[in-house]
Amino acid sequence: MRLPVNRRVDETHHAATPDGLSVWYTIQVSPHSRIQEAVFERTDRMPTDDECKQWLDLLIVGAQPVEAPGMPGSMTRRFEAFERSPEREAPLA
Repeated sequence: MRLPVNRRVDETHHAATPDGLSVWYTIQVSPHSRIQEAVFERTDRMPTDDECKQWLDLLIVGAQPVEAPGMPGSMTRRFEAFERSPEREAPLA
């Protein structure tokens, strides 16, 4: 799986396991922050905590991922990790 930057997502940012788990990973980068996002999807059921954790430990580096709210009955789970560099942000007036 190739690591995408700035949300240019295509099939190189997607992995599928033999048992049917689809994993998508993106990174958004700006001069003062970075957002990592991992999406897990199945066609037969919602991905389990263990399935997601195994991938999150490999994909999300240097930040703590937080699960985003999902739709009831969804078979997709999305996790995000936000990193900020306050020293690079513009000063508040």
